[in-house]
Amino acid sequence: MDAPATTHWTQLLQRAEQLIARIEAVLPQPLTAPDWAQAVAWRYRKRASGAGVLEPVRHVGAMALADLKEIDAQKEKIERNTRQFVQGRPANNVLLTGARGTGKSSLIRACLHAYAPQGLRLIEVDKADLTDLPDIVDVVAGRPEKFIIYCDDLSFDEGESGYKALKSILDGSVAASTPNVLVYATSNRRHLLPEYMKDNLGYTHTEDGEVHPGEAVEEKISLSERFGLWVSFYPFSQSEYLAITAQWLSALGASAAQIEAARPQALVWALERGSRSGRVAYQFARDFMGRQATDSGA
Repeated sequence: MDAPATTHWTQLLQRAEQLIARIEAVLPQPLTAPDWAQAVAWRYRKRASGAGVLEPVRHVGAMALADLKEIDAQKEKIERNTRQFVQGRPANNVLLTGARGTGKSSLIRACLHAYAPQGLRLIEVDKADLTDLPDIVDVVAGRPEKFIIYCDDLSFDEGESGYKALKSILDGSVAASTPNVLVYATSNRRHLLPEYMKDNLGYTHTEDGEVHPGEAVEEKISLSERFGLWVSFYPFSQSEYLAITAQWLSALGASAAQIEAARPQALVWALERGSRSGRVAYQFARDFMGRQATDSGA
């Protein structure tokens, strides 16, 4: 082959290699393990290219189990389940449902804070990215740490792809469950899917009066049933709300006299927001103590 022909083929190969490199750059890349020593909490994020990455959460909000008031029964269940998990004993996936601002997410952060020294880690995954759960599980499988896959404010519309992915991970997949992974999810919906009156039309009755739910109802219940532990949270009474407010004020440095003086203002604050939740109590405590610092000239 003469020199011009060789040069021509060389140029063609170079251009082909460049084209392949550009195509590979835009194709989704397999999820790779991060440096696990960087953090105890991680977020799964999708890049513009479609590739998923685990990003470290540098500053996890410090939340102690003792800081959470008026949810002792819920706290005992979730803390016990988490302790069993960290110690390598059987434990369940957890669904936390109920009123907003009652401590569902805070309780999970508090468990992470308590058990991170014993190897507990957390990976937060958005609902939109649940289809990538198998990739995340593959990356952490075999690690010595224990991983909570955390899905906050979880609910699905009918037909969403993440629904089936989560259902498969929780139970029913051909692959065996991974012993160092649990799913903790919070939701305002107990069954995670919208429920309609028309679903009740599918109920059937036997001759002896036994009621059987229709397929639509069975499908809505099937996902939540795969969580072994259900923990429900309820709106706080006025006394419970004031107790939580006092705890947050104390944590922010308020004196006993300040806490007592803040009670009427705390009630007005809750009334204006139409909610007596732990979140509202925390927001009031921050506002109150901020105003105290301003009034004192600090």
